[in-house]
Amino acid sequence: MIKREAWGSRIGLILAVAGNAIGLGNFLRFPVQAADNGGGAFMIPYMVSLILLGIPLLWIEWALGRFGGARGHGTAVAVFDYLWNNPIAKYVGMLGVLIPLAVVVYYTYIESWTLLYSIFSLFGGLPSTPLTADVQDYLKPFQQFLAEKIGANSEGILLTPPVETYLIFVITLLINLYILYRGVSAGIEKVAKFAMPLIFIMAIILMIRVFTLTSPDGRNFLDGLGFLWNPDFSALTDPKVWLAAAGQVFFTLSVGFGAILTYASYIKPKDDIALNGLAGASVNEFAEVILGGSIAIVASVIFFGIPATALIASQGAFDLGFMALPAIFANIPYGQFFSFIWFLLLFFAGVTSSIALSQPAIAFLEDELGWSRQKAVAALGVFLFSAAHIPIFIKGALDEIDFWVGTLGLVVFALLEAVIFFWVYNSKKAWEEITRDNDIKIPSIFYYIMKYVAPGLLIVILISWGIEKLPSQLQKTDVGTWAGRALIVVLTIIGILLIKFAWEKRNGRTSP
Repeated sequence: MIKREAWGSRIGLILAVAGNAIGLGNFLRFPVQAADNGGGAFMIPYMVSLILLGIPLLWIEWALGRFGGARGHGTAVAVFDYLWNNPIAKYVGMLGVLIPLAVVVYYTYIESWTLLYSIFSLFGGLPSTPLTADVQDYLKPFQQFLAEKIGANSEGILLTPPVETYLIFVITLLINLYILYRGVSAGIEKVAKFAMPLIFIMAIILMIRVFTLTSPDGRNFLDGLGFLWNPDFSALTDPKVWLAAAGQVFFTLSVGFGAILTYASYIKPKDDIALNGLAGASVNEFAEVILGGSIAIVASVIFFGIPATALIASQGAFDLGFMALPAIFANIPYGQFFSFIWFLLLFFAGVTSSIALSQPAIAFLEDELGWSRQKAVAALGVFLFSAAHIPIFIKGALDEIDFWVGTLGLVVFALLEAVIFFWVYNSKKAWEEITRDNDIKIPSIFYYIMKYVAPGLLIVILISWGIEKLPSQLQKTDVGTWAGRALIVVLTIIGILLIKFAWEKRNGRTSP
């Protein structure tokens, strides 16, 4: 067996794990979810969900990763096969490789938009718009600009992005592959040590600038912060707010992707997971709640007011991040510079996440097939470049892939992790694995949260989404929908064949 890599330092590990979690969701999805669910009404369910769902699932993934790393494996494929004495276990674990891989297919493309926008911001290429009473008219030039850059204005089923968009995508993909090629310590860890401080510096600069803004009718940053932090206790009876908060916590900590499991597999068998996991989560929460919320929401409330901010948020993350924020920057002194900083911040946050989502596939090819890192990265690059043309050129494919793997798949896989570890394997042994050799003591109440509460909440989320979204999703029959589904099916078939080949290579053994 090839000797596995390891993290070079504890701070590098924490920053890399935080970089995995800190992505576009922190600065785009969180502000939208908070604004669309009443601001302060959202924060109490958010904090409750963080304790009952986010942190427990985070520690479970860390424990599974350390457990697998001690046995020379870094993906759920082999880990599940150890925990569950059943021939299908390794195929169930395949979700921990295929889900992040499928997400990277379109995530890298969206990530490239942020680099494109930062370049346009720096050289004055973004549109300008005058202040008007109608927020929709105010944002229209930016809506048209985004549609033009992703080719959404084209007729028929095909998207036709311009050459510069495609070129920036290729550059973004090559940057990701180069970091992965460098390895865990020399690539991912070094980038995290550089990118994470830079992300925080840029976010703090933007937050300070936003806090100095005032609107013509007197709104300032206190109005924005008041919207976010003044609790509305009447909203606690609204199930929609609770589901939105639980979903955001789930996404922001990157649980259910399998990436944390893989990252944790590169620590030493007796290294701490409790404090490391909590430290990474704390860095992520600071970036999301303090910085992410204080930039986008506060700026939007100052310029547009609370009702218009809620309206923009209801239309999605792209409207807030790619339209409302640059439109605001277009009407302030040195706005071109601040727009450049905003999109560069998003780009670095995207890169630290996309390399983390790619690592499970690299680990699988190295650990289970014995490939060199160079060969694994080359194969990944060929696949990502080829597969990305589906969301780039076919309308609707991106949304379809995002629903099945980036929404539903995450919850399913996180539920499987908790159930297999605490119910199929052995809850007492699972708890021993989670609590051993740690620098801080995990309170015993978390045993019951991990075994009962977290899986229960995941089941509620799955049922709710199944009732709310699944019927309408299944009714879609356009070309983009079928293209997205076809990619998922092809990925699944490839995964099954690779696992079958890897296990047959071990002389017919059913467990590694």
